[in-house]
Amino acid sequence: MGWHRELLIGFDLETTGTDPREARIVTGAVIEVRDGEPTGRREWLADPGVPIPADAVAVHGVSNERAAAEGSPADQVADAIAGVLTAHWRAGVPVVAYNAAFDLTLLSAELRRHGLPSLRDRLGGVDPAPVIDPYTIDRSVDRYRRGKRTLEAVCAEYGIVLDAAHDATADALAAARLACAIAGRHPKVAALGPAELHRRQIEWYAEWAADFQGFLRRKGDATATVDGTWPLREPAGEPV
Repeated sequence: MGWHRELLIGFDLETTGTDPREARIVTGAVIEVRDGEPTGRREWLADPGVPIPADAVAVHGVSNERAAAEGSPADQVADAIAGVLTAHWRAGVPVVAYNAAFDLTLLSAELRRHGLPSLRDRLGGVDPAPVIDPYTIDRSVDRYRRGKRTLEAVCAEYGIVLDAAHDATADALAAARLACAIAGRHPKVAALGPAELHRRQIEWYAEWAADFQGFLRRKGDATATVDGTWPLREPAGEPV
């Protein structure tokens, strides 16, 4: 039947910024999707403990006042999200996130920041998997398509309705539906098992990173570097 017809877990975070090692969680969503249809969801609103910049508020609409009045403590939100995700991974269910490297790196940084067990520790010393990232897959299977690769743009390409972009629940559902749509258009992707697809995405990300780095250097930036790995491992370094 294919992984895209089975249970998938859509995941998304809305945050205080664009640097995943510095930004904090503002909202999060984990949504259960089977054959493209939602069957359950969990949602969180956090008080990030730092001011939410105006440009971030303009994106996701959560003000500092609302986060402070209605949000749960940041450590509780990070711990709860990590607990839900790792329970699904332990059961072998794929987690789908658009640009997964950002969300997983940010969640990992939050766990370290609050002295909480890492995703890897919660999984008994193995890396979180399987992860399905429609961004990485689309960039590989339709490499030369012109235009943006934002969630909104790629949803439009595959006919996925996204009515409330930058709402964590809407984005999580759209990511899961987008993964199903890409698999439906590209049978070779659908034919891969989740574990093999996870491995292939690491390769595809590395290939893209190498090509992009070469492009930057041809443009004259001799010092350009791009991370050549799909960072699903716990980020290295000291707690952020």
